[in-house]
Amino acid sequence: MSASSGSNAKGALLALLAFGIFATHDVVVKFLGGQYSPFQIVFFSVLMGFPLVTLMLIGDQTDGNLRPKHPWWTALRTGAAVITGVCAFYAFSTLPLAQTYAILFASPLLITILAIPILGETVRLRRWAAVIVGLIGVIVVLRPGQVELGLGHLAAMTAAVSGAFASIIVRKIGHDERSAVLLLYPMLANFVCMGAALPFVYKPMPLLHFAGLALISAMALVATLCVISAYRRAEAVIVAPMQYSQILWATAYGYFLFGERPDLPTAIGAGIIIASGVYIVLRESSTGTSSTTPVLRTRSRPETGTSLRVGPMIWRRGKHRD
Repeated sequence: MSASSGSNAKGALLALLAFGIFATHDVVVKFLGGQYSPFQIVFFSVLMGFPLVTLMLIGDQTDGNLRPKHPWWTALRTGAAVITGVCAFYAFSTLPLAQTYAILFASPLLITILAIPILGETVRLRRWAAVIVGLIGVIVVLRPGQVELGLGHLAAMTAAVSGAFASIIVRKIGHDERSAVLLLYPMLANFVCMGAALPFVYKPMPLLHFAGLALISAMALVATLCVISAYRRAEAVIVAPMQYSQILWATAYGYFLFGERPDLPTAIGAGIIIASGVYIVLRESSTGTSSTTPVLRTRSRPETGTSLRVGPMIWRRGKHRD
């Protein structure tokens, strides 16, 4: 095995480990979400995530302050991250895990579309075809008219849209903004917004459930560091598709822990969405096919503003190399 292939293999394994941890993170979110408001879960997740993120940012040696160089884009991204966090946590709480992931996997399709007006990306026929096929997969999962769609479905779709929007903004301003700005503003916004809502939704939590919130923050940090390490060792085209392994974890966790059995339309729709997403990643990695590679350079967990996130950290190490 060559050094390059060996490095890619290590990166792929690290990514698989990371997304397995993220899936476990979402299981805890689902368990707590069955008993508490997503506003309460997000608030305490942010609160417990602050010390961990602060320790990470102590090592940031970039000169400057915490005032954003692109205040409007930063504000839009921050708002999108807050919406994504609440909606994703609510969707995990109310929908089967596999179905939630299938809908969230529409994110790269939406990133491809948003890259046109925001990044000036040119999307040609083959990638447009992949986007259309992927969106058909979303319709297969949702089955409008056959299955009653609820707030959970709306929340998952909203999280996919707002998460894609937050990711594409990182691609636009990541060259200029400090990682500290990109990381802290969504967390601060969540702390303020969720804190304002907390008096209306708060339910007392036993110590065990507080431990679950601490576990969420710790798992998010460990998984994120694994993904960053994976991107350092392997090509992005190898690491990015590993995100889809979460559907396997979701199916197993859903079956054994929550008695969920993915139905055939969800399985078929998820397969279509994943295939189109992988195709977009492969097309972007082809020389000359994409000038900005928006999906490859933003492909990580949706930005929820609750903890350390992959995108800004990847930009910190690579912003002088593009």
